[in-house]
Amino acid sequence: MNTSIKIVLDSRPMSNNLYTVYLRIIKDRKRKNIALGLKCRKEHFENEQFLKGHPDYKVENNLLISFKARANKIIRDFQNEGKNFSIEDFEKKFRGKSDIKNCKIADFYDEIIEEFERAGRMGYAKAFKDTKISFLKCTGNKVTFSDINPVLIEKYKVNLREKGSENGGISFKMRHLRALFNIAINRKVMSRENYPFKEYKISKIKAENNKIALAIEDFKKIKDVDLSQNPTLIEAYNYFMFSIYTRGMNFADMAKLKWSDIANNRIYYKRSKTKHSFNIEVNEKIQEILDFYKGHNRNSGYVFPILLKDDLTPKQIANRRHKVLSRYNVKLKKLAELAGVERNISSYVARHSFATMLKYLGTSVEKISEMMGHSDIQITMSYLKDFENEELDKEITKLIEL
Repeated sequence: MNTSIKIVLDSRPMSNNLYTVYLRIIKDRKRKNIALGLKCRKEHFENEQFLKGHPDYKVENNLLISFKARANKIIRDFQNEGKNFSIEDFEKKFRGKSDIKNCKIADFYDEIIEEFERAGRMGYAKAFKDTKISFLKCTGNKVTFSDINPVLIEKYKVNLREKGSENGGISFKMRHLRALFNIAINRKVMSRENYPFKEYKISKIKAENNKIALAIEDFKKIKDVDLSQNPTLIEAYNYFMFSIYTRGMNFADMAKLKWSDIANNRIYYKRSKTKHSFNIEVNEKIQEILDFYKGHNRNSGYVFPILLKDDLTPKQIANRRHKVLSRYNVKLKKLAELAGVERNISSYVARHSFATMLKYLGTSVEKISEMMGHSDIQITMSYLKDFENEELDKEITKLIEL
């Protein structure tokens, strides 16, 4: 049996520029990295050990020696038993998970959140972290996968509702909880027999249909608003209008848009959420906004002054984006008030408004769906619910007028 064991660093740093230390097993050309709960700077690790600059390097080097010794003993035991073990068999023994039913959900959450952070997927990491906090407040930190059943999931839903969550927020957390359980099953940390979402259907939690999109009249008011006496609102105005004119580009993708993404009078970008590729003509309205920011002559390669440097870590990007988005939404409310629009608007309104206004102007749902990069036309239809309701109301008036 061709098997090797080695202590290695992750190939990519976490958001704090530290690298995770792994025990790597390679067997029959298959490889598995097992996190050891240790981290360090890249320059403090060499030849499977920590160097002097690393805090408590002697103590943690002894830990590495013991980890490697335990790994080699597990392999020898398998060999003495004549067992052609798998990498999964080794991991179970090494982690001490002889009974997957006793695995704590809190521990598994931490492992998955750390993986998302290392991969730079800060949005997912935050969503899982928020769900973890609320779920464990309801169930307690000692809950294991074997404790989970549809009754406990229902208890969690009731708990969220008691704390003021609405259907949209409840559904959001339930989907991320279900995603965690799916990952746990794939990694054989949770038994399929315990999977609660086989019976408990999240789709039954219907989000309230709050009107999101702007009416055409309100959009015109914002488009034509006079900002000569309110220059601090120009930023919010530009971001909102740019989103509208670029088929509802969301704020996260605007933040990452670079000048290098614009060529031959077109914008080329891939949506972060769906990975759908877009190819958008730079019309005169888009060009006006681009010219405004081109004149700033910033050192960054980004179009908008959302991310100010090119070498930010994933965590720094997430923090900066959150800060600017909060400021943007506050200014949007002031912009709406100045324009005489009696609505609370946010960055999310732009994407819905783009779809709904085009529908009012006669564009087919199929074309709107393609322009927005939706994989399923039903997703587009969910954006147009308000439009559908108003059109149905108009049809009813035909009966009244008989």
